[in-house]
Amino acid sequence: MVKVSAADVKKLREATGAGMMDCKKALVEAEGNFDEAINILRKKGQKIAAKRADRESTEGVAVTKINDDKTEGVAIVLACETDFVGKNEKFVALAGEFADIALNYDSKEDFLAADFNGMTVADKLVEQTGVIGEKLDITAFEKVKAAYVGAYTHIGKIAALVGLSAVVDNAETLAKDVAMQVASMGATTLSYKDFDPAYVAAETEARIAVIEKDNIELGRLGKTLKNVPQYISMSQITDEVLTKAEADAKAELAAEGKPEKIWDRILPGKMERFISDNTTLDMEQCLLDQTFIKDEKKNVAEYVKTYGDVEVSSFKRVTLG
Repeated sequence: MVKVSAADVKKLREATGAGMMDCKKALVEAEGNFDEAINILRKKGQKIAAKRADRESTEGVAVTKINDDKTEGVAIVLACETDFVGKNEKFVALAGEFADIALNYDSKEDFLAADFNGMTVADKLVEQTGVIGEKLDITAFEKVKAAYVGAYTHIGKIAALVGLSAVVDNAETLAKDVAMQVASMGATTLSYKDFDPAYVAAETEARIAVIEKDNIELGRLGKTLKNVPQYISMSQITDEVLTKAEADAKAELAAEGKPEKIWDRILPGKMERFISDNTTLDMEQCLLDQTFIKDEKKNVAEYVKTYGDVEVSSFKRVTLG
């Protein structure tokens, strides 16, 4: 049996991250050949990866990386099977190394094929599956390019990127605040103007059906019924709709016996409530139309305007699971 030195074992461990005993066994099997020992460990990783291919990688860490010019950013999720591994310092450090490489590519496919110290990123994932004993995978890859890119990561579980159309004073704060909004509220598009009319129509029908079904049960229990909206998005609220809503509000005030001279003080609140009740889809999915989490008196679009001539040009969000 070939004798291997502690120095060689240490060198192999540093190169691969494998355990001491695995490195020693690989070196012995390779008769001291360092490159062959790496191949042996890689093959071990491939066998373990094949056995665990059907496992779910729902834990891990979400990380972001922004270039020095703040014009490009990437967000990835390095996934594993257990929270224990996901919180390991070496695992988190590996995710950071992957993010550094990912920043140079525009697609997940190109990133996985990129070089990682003499092997591809994909091969490194397989190798580390053998080292760690859990299935490792890149389950999310998102890239943002803009005049200014900022990011926010929530406890390593959710990461968001935001692109701004211009560099303004305190752009870092603006981008981070909006990225925090994206991470917290999970918007899927910028504005209600992006919605396909057919999608809005189908979603309206489905949501009204759910509320009406709930109201049957609430009525049976003698509880207050939910308001059934006419609409769910600002994209449906035309000038005619607003005119009718205002007329209906005035009719209500008249029926309540409210003096006409005070209607101007009451109507704005009623119209605001009408819009709020009938734009639930926008509030859920449209970033700029959502209530700003740091100031509920503003929506995100209004908050962005306080920074001057700048707009949110794009955003991305990645999460575990």
